[in-house]
Amino acid sequence: MSGSGARTEAYGLLPEDTTQDVRTRGAGVSPQIAVLPVGSFEQHGPFLPLATDTLVACAIAREIAAAYPVHLLPPVTIACSHEHAAWPGTVSISSVTLHAVVRDIAASLRRSGVDALVVVNGHGGNYVLGNVVQEASARGERMALFPAAEDWEAARERAGVLTSLLTDMHAGEIETSILLHAHPEFVRPGYESADFVADDRRHLLTVGMSAYTESGVIGRPSLGSAEKGKELLASLAESFGAYAELLTSADERG
Repeated sequence: MSGSGARTEAYGLLPEDTTQDVRTRGAGVSPQIAVLPVGSFEQHGPFLPLATDTLVACAIAREIAAAYPVHLLPPVTIACSHEHAAWPGTVSISSVTLHAVVRDIAASLRRSGVDALVVVNGHGGNYVLGNVVQEASARGERMALFPAAEDWEAARERAGVLTSLLTDMHAGEIETSILLHAHPEFVRPGYESADFVADDRRHLLTVGMSAYTESGVIGRPSLGSAEKGKELLASLAESFGAYAELLTSADERG
């Protein structure tokens, strides 16, 4: 493999398809489904990179693309991270901008013959993505948001993740495990002793993350492992099947 290809594989951000690959994969498939990873660029404590949510979303999307004939898109790498603004390096766009970007991508895909879009969200603060999907569905467009909380819960149980989804809020067991599996080169020392729990976060939207954690971590990253990360991704890929079936059956009903 060439040097540039090796770098692409290492970072896991950019699909390597040509237009012919997309044409061949889409032949006889109706509807064609595109998968759009949406991450963020925000603090994840001192041991995970600012791009963690994007790397997680891309890891999930790659796992999906390996199992289903989908059109894998490059990620949206900066999104709605305003609650992390107290930490250096965090960059955000407005929810209005993110809404417009996803809607424009979906419209462009439809013009090129790809009728369905699944948005793979890697950042819990991208609340507006739920609105994007709701509004698109009301217009009769085929769109879904993945993973749902139920998909994460099923993955957590399968992987043996000990931390609850409530406690595992940020840079915790799940995110550390996925990066230890998919991108261990990006995990720095220190996660083994960075656990911090803050389950009562009812004022998060008003006061931001810095009111609840000094380190930027909320969760138990010390419990993370590459094996858990592998099982988390495998479970999510299985869960995606129901989404693909739903989008296909919607086409058949129409």
